[in-house]
Amino acid sequence: MNNADIGKRPTPNWRDAGLRYHTLNHHFRGVFGERVQKVSLDAGFTCPNVDGSVTTGGCTFCDNRSFSPSRRIPRQDIMDQLEVGITRLQAFYNVNQFIAYFQPATNTYAPVEKLRSLYNAPLLHPQVVGMAIGTRPDCVADDVLDLLDEVAEKTYLSVEYGMQTMHDRSLDWMNRGHHHDAFLDAMHRSKNRGFEICAHVILGLPGESHEDMLETARELARVQVDAIKIHNLYAVKNTELAEQLERGEVAMLDREKYVRAVVEFLELTPPEVVVERVSGDAPADYFVAPQWCQDKPAVRDAIAAEMEKRDTWQGAAVDVEVG
Repeated sequence: MNNADIGKRPTPNWRDAGLRYHTLNHHFRGVFGERVQKVSLDAGFTCPNVDGSVTTGGCTFCDNRSFSPSRRIPRQDIMDQLEVGITRLQAFYNVNQFIAYFQPATNTYAPVEKLRSLYNAPLLHPQVVGMAIGTRPDCVADDVLDLLDEVAEKTYLSVEYGMQTMHDRSLDWMNRGHHHDAFLDAMHRSKNRGFEICAHVILGLPGESHEDMLETARELARVQVDAIKIHNLYAVKNTELAEQLERGEVAMLDREKYVRAVVEFLELTPPEVVVERVSGDAPADYFVAPQWCQDKPAVRDAIAAEMEKRDTWQGAAVDVEVG
């Protein structure tokens, strides 16, 4: 099944299913007819703000090992990683279909021929029904986008852009190495291609007010992404952010403020947008703060409870013109 086929299938109404927002599980069940899980794959990429192409040091908050299971073990061949990941997931879930997820670092940051070989390999596995590729908006030249179109002709494809925020001052703080105009350019050149576009957003960045976060929500609605991942800012060991936190230079959002921000962010998110994630965390041996985000079910429950209390839902306050 490719993305063109998916576009022809009716999407079940998530509100009819008793949901307050359009979850990834609901989306996948509508597309594939059953539960589907992502298998994290590490192709050994780096980032242009690590290797010196735009700057060095990487993002202020980032240690790829903290959020990608594939970076916490010695790196194997892609197909070996896929087999191990499928076996591990099947031990926990009743699932038989999988998305090959090129997750850590910048997974379009290589010559096209190398990328083509990497992307084609997982598609040979009979249980792989799609692919997700995480990258930066400044690392998708036109020939890369053409290649992603090729992949989307063969299978379901989601391309995940690390937007993080629309505010350039925050992108500077995190040593991102690009500004918001890079995201807008990537969106412009990605539109009307064969793949879905997912944007990653971080809430609770130092110096951003509640209204700043909601401005990012309105911007995402305006540019019409297909999906979003919402993360709370959290600190892991051996990062600049952890050092700033120890020096008392930054503070993390408390859970109450984060829940409020997520609920109001979702209210500004159009109902057709898939919400792939509403919080982030890290393994205990990497983690520093805030402690509340280590209990992800409790965070999800708190968001659901606040939406129930307000009797609100995703898209309830959409107030922007698209374009």
